Amino acid sequence: MIRSLAGALLVATVAAGGLALPASAGTSQVSATTVSENAVAAKPHLIRYKIYFGRCKDTCRIKVRITNKSSKRLYAVSLNANLKVNGRKVGSCHDYVGQIRPKGVRWGGCTVRTRSLSNMWNRWLDGEIRFDKRVSTVVHYEYYR
Repeated sequence: MIRSLAGALLVATVAAGGLALPASAGTSQVSATTVSENAVAAKPHLIRYKIYFGRCKDTCRIKVRITNKSSKRLYAVSLNANLKVNGRKVGSCHDYVGQIRPKGVRWGGCTVRTRSLSNMWNRWLDGEIRFDKRVSTVVHYEYYR
């Protein structure tokens, strides 16, 4: 409530001519500056990847095809994968891929072996649950301009 009163007081003061605003206080200039700063801060997406499953029973093999769609060499590319069965996290894995040349393709893969994955597989074999698997991946990389 105090903020709304202070805002109303400021508007009344400006309308009465008691306070002069600088010329750069226009809303169009402020929003344009904010948009340009956000555009500079955003990182470019230099990769595209597709997830493949290998054997997925009591252990899951996750394979990821990583494509460098830029003209820059990517360094220190690594992969993190989280496996969920029926919306419940059952394991994660990590793989170091290495370098990817411009417009090049590399494969990364890792295997998830956990007790909770094995328990979910056994429950599926007993007919208690469904076995809907989902993988979310994050690929980290470095590049030089």
